Amino acid sequence: MNALSSSLVVLPDSPAGTALLPRVPYRRPSVLFHSSGRPWLAGRWEPGEIRVAITGRARVAVFGFCPMPVERLTAYTARLRTVSDADALARVLPGSAHLIASVNGQTRLQGTLANLRRAFHTQIGSVPIAGTRADVLAEMTGADLDENLLAAHLTEMQLLPPLIEKSWWRTVHSVPPDSAVVLTDDGPASTVRWWRPPEPDLPIRKGAPAVRSALRESVAERRPAQGRLSLDLSGGMDSTTLCFLAAAQTPDLFTFRWSGGSVANDDPIFAAEAARLLPGVEHLERSDASAPALFAPPYATGDLEAPWTMTRGLNGSAHGVRVLAEHGSGLHLAGHGGDEVFSGSAGYLHTLVRRRPLTGLRQLRVYRSLGRWSWPQTLAALADRQSWGDWWRDSADQLTDPLPRPGTPDLGWADPVRAAPWATGDALATTRRVLYEIAAEAVPLAADRGQHQALTSLRAAGPLCQQIQREYAAEGVPLDLPYLDDRVVEAALAVRTSDRFTPWRYKPLLADAMRGLVPDVILDRTTKGNYQDDDDAEAHRHVPDLLDYFADSALAARGLLDLDAFRACLLEPRLDDEVEAHLETALGCEMWLRAIADARPATDRRTHAPAP
Repeated sequence: MNALSSSLVVLPDSPAGTALLPRVPYRRPSVLFHSSGRPWLAGRWEPGEIRVAITGRARVAVFGFCPMPVERLTAYTARLRTVSDADALARVLPGSAHLIASVNGQTRLQGTLANLRRAFHTQIGSVPIAGTRADVLAEMTGADLDENLLAAHLTEMQLLPPLIEKSWWRTVHSVPPDSAVVLTDDGPASTVRWWRPPEPDLPIRKGAPAVRSALRESVAERRPAQGRLSLDLSGGMDSTTLCFLAAAQTPDLFTFRWSGGSVANDDPIFAAEAARLLPGVEHLERSDASAPALFAPPYATGDLEAPWTMTRGLNGSAHGVRVLAEHGSGLHLAGHGGDEVFSGSAGYLHTLVRRRPLTGLRQLRVYRSLGRWSWPQTLAALADRQSWGDWWRDSADQLTDPLPRPGTPDLGWADPVRAAPWATGDALATTRRVLYEIAAEAVPLAADRGQHQALTSLRAAGPLCQQIQREYAAEGVPLDLPYLDDRVVEAALAVRTSDRFTPWRYKPLLADAMRGLVPDVILDRTTKGNYQDDDDAEAHRHVPDLLDYFADSALAARGLLDLDAFRACLLEPRLDDEVEAHLETALGCEMWLRAIADARPATDRRTHAPAP
C-alpha cells in the first residue's frame, strides 16, 4: 500500500467487521473502537488530526481541521440517538474535516461540501466498509482499476461531476459530497443525502458579512502544531487576502512567492504592493528559474487513488514545498478554491433573464459587448432548453467536432468538451458510452444555472486540490485551503448569483466581504494573472523528454493512445491551450498506470480471498 497521507478505514460495529481489521493495509495501524469494544476506525493519522467525543453509546470523530471546542462537540454527541441525528452537527461543523459517527450499532461517514475530503465505500463478501481513500479500499478488496473511466478521462479530460466523482476502482463507490454513507451489520451500505445548497437569494450587502465572518474564523483558527505559518503571496486577490487576514492575527508567519515569469502577468505588481503594506512580515521570494520547469522530468507519482491532474508543475511544486520546509513552515495556507467560490461564467444569465428580466438584460448587454456576441446567437442561447443530461449527450455526440468559434455565447451548462487528438477509436467509443451513461443519471445540482455551475466547479476543484495537499504532506508541510471550508462555501452560495458574478467587477463578493480588512488596492483589482506564455515555452523545451517517456506507453499498450498522432501533435511548432491541457491529462494517466504496475503486479492484484 502506497498512500502518501493520512487516511482511515471505517468498520461496521459487528463481529464480521472486526474480522476485517487485519486487512487494513497499514503496518501497525492506529485503531479507535465502537462503544461495543469492536474496532471502528483504523488507519494512519498525525497527532491532533483526529478528535473523538464520547457519550454513552454514541461516538463522534472529526478527522482533519475542525476548530469546534471539544465541549461543544461532546454536547452534540450527547444528542445522538441514531446516525441521522448527526445532520445537525454536520450543518454547523467549522473547518474542513471528515465527520464519522457511531451510534447504537450504526456507523456514518461523510466528507466535505467542496469534495476536498472525500468518502468511499465497498464491501468484502457481505460486509460493508468505508474509508477516506479509494485506493486503500481497493487494496483491501483486490479491486481493479476502472478501464472505462480511464478511457473517458484520457479522451475528454472533463472534470465535472458526476464524472469526476466516480471512483477509479471497480467495486469501490464514491459518496457525493452532499451525502453520507451509513454502515450496519445486516446489509449493504446506504447513501443518505444530508445537505442541499442554499437558495441564492441574499443581496450582496446582506451576504457579505457572513462570508467575512466565516473566512476570518477559518484563517484565525489555523495554527501550526509546530514551526511557523506560511502563506502564498502570488499577488492574486485570493492568496493576498489570506495574507492580510493571517497577519492581523498571527505574530510569526512568512509569505512565499515565485518571482519572474511572463511580462503579461501583473501579479508581481500587486504582490510587491501587498508586501509593502504588510510591515513586519517576512517575505520570501525565489526565482522561478531555480525550480524545475513545467513538464520537466522525472515523471512519477506514488499516489494510486486516481491519476494526477496538474502534472505540468508537479516537480516545481514539490521543490517549492521543500523551500517552505527549509524555512520552518509547519503549516501553509493557499488561495486554491477562491476562483471556484467567487468567480463564475455568464451561464447564470440564462436563469437571471427569466427571474429578473431587467437586471438580466442589463448585464447581458455588457457580456455581449465584451464577447462580441451577435444578437441572433445570444437570443438563441437564451432560448435554449437543453437539460443537464442533454449537455452530456451532446458532449458524447460532438466529441470530434470543432470547438465553437470565438464569439459564441457561453450561456450553456458548461464549456463544450472535445476529444484529445491522440485518442484511439476504441477510446472514443468507450468515452461516448460513459458519457451516455452519465447523461442518463445527470441531475442539476441547483435550479439556478449559475448556482449549478458554482457547485460543479467546487465539486470538481476538491479532488484536484486534495492531490496538492497530498503533495505537500509528502514533503512534510501540511497545506490548508480556507476558501474550501464548508461554512465559507455555504455563506458564499447564499448570495445571489448576479451579485457574485457581474461583468463590471472582479470577485465582488470577496471584495465587499473583506473591505476594511484588506487594502482597497488589492480588492479593487480587475485582472487575473496570466501564465500561459511561460507554459508554452516550457512545454516545448521538454517535448523530447515527453516523447521518450511515452515511447513505451502503457496507455498505448491498452489501445487508448495513438502514439503516431501523439508525436505529431507534440512536434507542432506551437502547442495550443487545448492540446496542452490534453497533454497534462495524458501524462497523469500514464504516470498512474505505471505506479499501479510497480505497486501491484498483475499476479498479485487479487491476493485477498472473499470474506466468508
